[in-house]
Amino acid sequence: MSGYDSRTPEVNTNPLQVAVAAERPDLQRIVAGLNPEQRRAVMQARGPVCILAGAGSGKTTTITRRVAWQVASGAFPADQILAVTFTEKAATEMRSRLKALGVENVSARTFHSAALGQLRWLAPGRVGEILPSKGLLLRRIANSLPRPYCYRTASDLASEIERAKNRRVPPSRYLSSLEGHEPPLPADLMLQVYEAYERDKGDAGRIDFEDLLELAIRLYEEDEQAAMLLRERFHTFTVDEYQDVNLLQQSLLDLWLGERDELCAVGDDYQAIYGFTGATPDYLLALPERFPHAVVVTLESNYRSTPQVLELANRLVPRLGGATKSLRPTREDGVEPECRALDGYDEEKSFLVERIEQLRKESVDFEQMAILVRTNARAADFEEALAGAQIPFQGSSLLEREAARYLLRRAASLPAKELARGVRRIAHAQGWLEKPPKRLGDREMTRLADLSRLVRLAEEFEDGELNGAAFVAEIRRRFDPRAAGKGIHLLTYHRAKGLEFTAVFLPRLEEKELPCKLSMARSEELAEERRLLYVGLTRAKRHLFLSWTKKAPPSRFLVELGLTKYEPFERSGVEVFARSPGFEPLRAWRRARAQSDSVPAFVVFSNRTLEAIASHRPGSLEELAQVPGVGEKKLDRYGEEVLEVIAAS
Repeated sequence: MSGYDSRTPEVNTNPLQVAVAAERPDLQRIVAGLNPEQRRAVMQARGPVCILAGAGSGKTTTITRRVAWQVASGAFPADQILAVTFTEKAATEMRSRLKALGVENVSARTFHSAALGQLRWLAPGRVGEILPSKGLLLRRIANSLPRPYCYRTASDLASEIERAKNRRVPPSRYLSSLEGHEPPLPADLMLQVYEAYERDKGDAGRIDFEDLLELAIRLYEEDEQAAMLLRERFHTFTVDEYQDVNLLQQSLLDLWLGERDELCAVGDDYQAIYGFTGATPDYLLALPERFPHAVVVTLESNYRSTPQVLELANRLVPRLGGATKSLRPTREDGVEPECRALDGYDEEKSFLVERIEQLRKESVDFEQMAILVRTNARAADFEEALAGAQIPFQGSSLLEREAARYLLRRAASLPAKELARGVRRIAHAQGWLEKPPKRLGDREMTRLADLSRLVRLAEEFEDGELNGAAFVAEIRRRFDPRAAGKGIHLLTYHRAKGLEFTAVFLPRLEEKELPCKLSMARSEELAEERRLLYVGLTRAKRHLFLSWTKKAPPSRFLVELGLTKYEPFERSGVEVFARSPGFEPLRAWRRARAQSDSVPAFVVFSNRTLEAIASHRPGSLEELAQVPGVGEKKLDRYGEEVLEVIAAS
């Protein structure tokens, strides 16, 4: 096999074509240095192609080289190729790499940029003034809401509206589309905000970024001539990060393709972490079913992490579902990941500071280290610890967030002996709640957490002599990152996706943290939390630190990693643990078996034992026998049935 696709045009001796071919990039240069899987993907010049690219497997190199190969092999002229990325930075990087390979005039753009360009070309009258941000408009709308809802951050309201629009849900279908989803406001109030936003935006003659895609979809659905012109312009499509595509984007892509199959979809379902925006890996995983003749290539050779890091990350694979990928190391051996259970939160922060300082002495730059947290609300814990140790950090700062800035401005004039009371009063005026409601968005949780932190610190500092100005000075000293754009990275898991660091710290691996408490009742959200941890693990090149405290139940994902044993934590007789995904099928089986045997359900297995089985997911009788609560008699009586239930769940 030469590796060429059977439909690749053959070179002939026509003088004009020979001259054109001479100007094409060198084929051997394009495939130089690629591993066999990468080479196979690159040399499939015609679609459909599905590239399942594991973390650190050279995805960007592979898809860029494939686009170059399409041009160099003569399969497509450069200006007939549309490569879609999810950020302008990624699009710029692709164009730069293609240029280095001798390929220019490929259109590498985001979905929104591509839609805007097409609308300006084919239907310029449909494009209104683009709203740069939903924030200002939503802030005005939110200000008219009753308390405490008027204090909700505009960004959380914007995220909810984007979630609906990405699912192509207009206000008229908003309530019926929720299906258990809890918005940041009561549903009827959120609907009013959505309706007001669409009305005010329309009255101002503006459109938002979701409207760009919707307008392009309607154009191609309603105007066959426009669709024909677009399809004559672009003959083949490459979509990066395909696991993050939502219904709105997929609908537009389908119209670009028409009846054709010239699509190369690239992604990793293990890194699908944007379900809250409407994104789903289903389109990626279903591509081989949609196109049964599609070539599927899996990239599993990892060029980022040491074998020790990958061995730990691969332990999550059996629970990640989707398309199985087990990362293979290509780097030399490194140090084992360090996993620590600390007595308390202060001890955990001290542990991180000690390891950071130790790494710095070993010549690891601060900029090559990262602390990953589940939410921005948690970041301030570590901001304070880093600032206290005079370790510069970037990516997050209490002092840069609006709620803290406003409170500190007002608190600066407080007199001594009025500090704690005054700060609390200012916080209440900003909508601070001592016991926030459930299902708040990340930004609102961060805002309230910042206010809570400042209220707590004011109470701790008050000594009858400290006035507001001194309080503000102390806060600035504690939380000053010291060097903007430099220092250790303090990021959420979501913001860390696509990045890599020599050393990665994953603290606070506890129930209600990761997985976060809002996800513990819904299996699809819980699965996404597991993928978040996988993303975190695979950011590390050499040093990896996992930590949790004895103040809370350890994350169930630590059990799946084999780092802790299942131990139920009970408070007032109620388990804090949400059930593992396999628990319900096991409970249904137990109910049927108990009825058949005419015995109470707990005689078969207790809830605690069922949870342990669901968590461990044993694959043999020998493994099942190791689960606490499964004795020899129960193993003989129920073992085979239990394994069948686990295999089917």
